[in-house]
Amino acid sequence: MTILNRYILSIYIRIFFLASATFVGIYLLVDFFEKVDNFIEHGASASQYLLYFGNKIPLIISQVTPLAVLMAVFMTVGSLTRTNELTAMKSCGLSLLRMTWPLLLASLLTAMAILAINEYLLPLSVKTTNTIYEEEVRGRKSIVFKRDRLWFREGADIVNISLVEPENQTITGLTIYHVDEQFRLTRRTDAASGDYTADRGWAFQQVTHREFDPRSGEMFDEKKLAQAVLPLSKTPEDFRESEPDLETLNFRQLSALVSKMESEGHSPIRYKVDMHSRLATPFANVIMAVLGIPFALQRGRQTNVATGVALSIVIGFAYYVIMAAMQAFGYSGVAPPAVAAWSAHVLFALIGGWMLLSTRS
Repeated sequence: MTILNRYILSIYIRIFFLASATFVGIYLLVDFFEKVDNFIEHGASASQYLLYFGNKIPLIISQVTPLAVLMAVFMTVGSLTRTNELTAMKSCGLSLLRMTWPLLLASLLTAMAILAINEYLLPLSVKTTNTIYEEEVRGRKSIVFKRDRLWFREGADIVNISLVEPENQTITGLTIYHVDEQFRLTRRTDAASGDYTADRGWAFQQVTHREFDPRSGEMFDEKKLAQAVLPLSKTPEDFRESEPDLETLNFRQLSALVSKMESEGHSPIRYKVDMHSRLATPFANVIMAVLGIPFALQRGRQTNVATGVALSIVIGFAYYVIMAAMQAFGYSGVAPPAVAAWSAHVLFALIGGWMLLSTRS
């Protein structure tokens, strides 16, 4: 690594870590004031405060790093412009790409680091924060979700559901195990699918009731019904609250879940969009670096911290709005999952590339 590269990177790294710490601190402060009432109301201990906000840091870092990269690149190039160091480099025959490639390389390494955090650390930290806040602090016991199967108790019965779609108020693949006090199976009810209405509850189709002798375990009766209303107390809203936070699933888990749902004939569009987003989101760091360079060159000597913060917020807000809109199109099936996940990156990369080409060297 040349002296010039080390010098440019030293400026960039110093600003990057300062910006990251600032954004993380602001995020934590806002989140603290949003959650503190619930912590106080439920008498949370000091360790729960520390564990909750400590485990929240990986998620915050993943979300604010692109803004920190944008601000660091903007301020680094702006600093070199204000001190005429950029002009000196140009006079030595260095191209714009040669002067800024250390910044682009740093942003790419940052993207790789965020990708690793999202894959290995983030799912565990998000799961821990959810457990602390929902179960330990608020006292809510969530339904156990195991990727493609949902298990929970309904009184003395054990219920297994293959797929719940709260938005459509439907259940696919229901099995209810009726057991006695000695936990011996007495009856099993299977249903292919069900729909929910407020007046009658859950009405299931292709229902099969099987009766078993609890002593021998042998089936002695079977009854099949085209349709039947089953006494399932949970509403679609209950399942909506119990849906797993997709941030607790990494790319490999989402990929396995998509394959499993496709093999069972279910539509995994939402999970496909999130699966592609797991790969796409970290590379926003590179896109922000590409955008930061021409903006800094256009501002020239007028670059300052206030401008950097304002630019980071405006561009970051625009990026996340477009990304969220495209993801919504992907969830609804309007756009293919890969297009929904990568389109915002492609759009901003084209804008950044066009601005770079338009900038006079």
